[in-house]
Amino acid sequence: WNGTFRTQGLDALHSMNNGKEYAVLNYDRQNKASTVDVYDYKSGEKVRTLLNTADIKGIDYVISYEFSKDESKILFTTELQQIYRRSSRGTYYVYDVASKQFSLVSTNKIQEPTFSNDGSKIAYGFENNLYIKHLNSGETEQITTDGKKNSIINGITDWVYEEEFAFVRAFEWSKSGDRLAYVKFDEIEVPQFNMDLYGKELYPSADTFKYPKAGEANSKVSLHLYELGSGKTSDVDLSNYNSYYIPRLLWTQDNNLLSVQLTNRHQNVIDLVFVDASNNTSKLILAEKDDAYVDVTDNLTFLNNNSFFWTSEKDGWNHIYQYDKNGKLLNQVTKGPWEVTAYYGFDQNTGRIYYQSTENGSINRDVYSILPSGKNKVRLTQQTGTNAADFSADYTYFINTYSSVTSPPVYTLHEAKTGKLLREIKNNNQVKTGLSSYKISPKEFSTINVNGEDLNMYMIKPLDFDESKQYPLFLYQYSGPGSQNVANSWIGTNDYWHQMLANEHDIIVACVDGRGTGFKGRDFKKMTQKERYKNKYIRQIFEERVRDENFGVNVHCRESGMYLTIPPATVLDLYESQENVDKIEDRMVEKLVDKVNKISKTLDLESKLEYALHGDNIQI
Repeated sequence: WNGTFRTQGLDALHSMNNGKEYAVLNYDRQNKASTVDVYDYKSGEKVRTLLNTADIKGIDYVISYEFSKDESKILFTTELQQIYRRSSRGTYYVYDVASKQFSLVSTNKIQEPTFSNDGSKIAYGFENNLYIKHLNSGETEQITTDGKKNSIINGITDWVYEEEFAFVRAFEWSKSGDRLAYVKFDEIEVPQFNMDLYGKELYPSADTFKYPKAGEANSKVSLHLYELGSGKTSDVDLSNYNSYYIPRLLWTQDNNLLSVQLTNRHQNVIDLVFVDASNNTSKLILAEKDDAYVDVTDNLTFLNNNSFFWTSEKDGWNHIYQYDKNGKLLNQVTKGPWEVTAYYGFDQNTGRIYYQSTENGSINRDVYSILPSGKNKVRLTQQTGTNAADFSADYTYFINTYSSVTSPPVYTLHEAKTGKLLREIKNNNQVKTGLSSYKISPKEFSTINVNGEDLNMYMIKPLDFDESKQYPLFLYQYSGPGSQNVANSWIGTNDYWHQMLANEHDIIVACVDGRGTGFKGRDFKKMTQKERYKNKYIRQIFEERVRDENFGVNVHCRESGMYLTIPPATVLDLYESQENVDKIEDRMVEKLVDKVNKISKTLDLESKLEYALHGDNIQI
């Protein structure tokens, strides 16, 4: 905990509009001041400092920042209060770069403040209502009034959306800033949950919030358009579509056209709908369907002519597709038995698409570019491991973050066109040096064939491992849908603990990415749909294994990993509604318990299983 093994990175990296420079948030420990510094991509030299809290009276540090679109203003926060996993309330300021003046957005702790495109306004949420701060006049306009705790939320998502759709800010500015689209959450009929909160005080405080367990009612959602000129709000009718959930909003390149992604409760279809704000009409552009479920992503990208790129698993692997503005398929851009794992963007000047994929193996990541035609693909990273890119605004450069199981993160600058290495920005050699005096066993990657499927796995053995001896086994597991634990990337906190188990206690540590995990194709990921609580999911670890009764096995797992324990977690009603769609359709608990007990007796196993009483996906 003293930072010896903590890796260093580039904090809050932002490419400047000119494409030649980038900004980074730094902290000067000697002067106890935060700075937003601008660096030249090519030389790495610091060009200027845009913001320095040493020069701002009453401001000691900056937690996060963002620029207005023209980079004339900086929105920054000095205090954040966490709500759930992704949401927070904070104190925010606007800093004018030219005048070096700053002002408080609100005296209240607010949520999700966001610049309009022209930088003249900021929309934000406070106590379940939406507000607009007009920066030129300093006036604040309240645009909703019905917000109420545990009843109505305007423009900020409820807990379910935040947790399962990774979605907090449910409002979007139009291109010209004349409209604000937002989602309203009516959670009146969602059951309440009561929890004691323990803090610095002698007695806990009580918190009551809406939490839909499996099969219970979710928030009723509706879409609305607020027009700044008239002050009027229009309700958008989405009843003709699969609109049980509204997980994404995004304005197209047309100032009047809002794209909305909608899905049904089973989440096996996503409707991409265009809403014309000028006359409040809507049109279905694309319907993405899957027998199991469709993932919601942030990969939708509109070009100047309103054609768009979209990712889909419809050919069995996650790939990039291009459609025209009416939803007609123009081309499947990427193809092959591998997954696109990140879509980085489209360069309008060169016509190239940039993405990350598993073409070099499902445990690895590389960065590529390709034309929309699917031709002239270029691999831009060459080191085997995990590569992730951050491109300059004009796609001239990218900063690559590389790590592997043997290499801590290294930050390097590359030409975007060829991938040519230009310079090293930062490495973490001090971490490798710090580890050199410790016993560190290699993490050995391999595959194990279970029921006809090759599952990725790794093992950590004691350095003095003797094949003639037997060792206890510690199985580390998650195996949630689309997840990955077996990855060729730098080690994390659990790995240090696992090294201690291996080299101080002579325990073999193993991890297997079971069926239903990610990056090996649609069928592999979704084969456990409605099967997570059945015997054959448990069997993937224990079937075809003969274990000596003196050979101990311990399982460390969470959530989905608990279905690999003996006995498994079977009180499915306690899980939240989106986490447990399987349970709604398939009540196999009693049969499962009987089958698991039979397996336990057959293998002569004794087991002890401890469950957490609370988690973000389960409440007891």
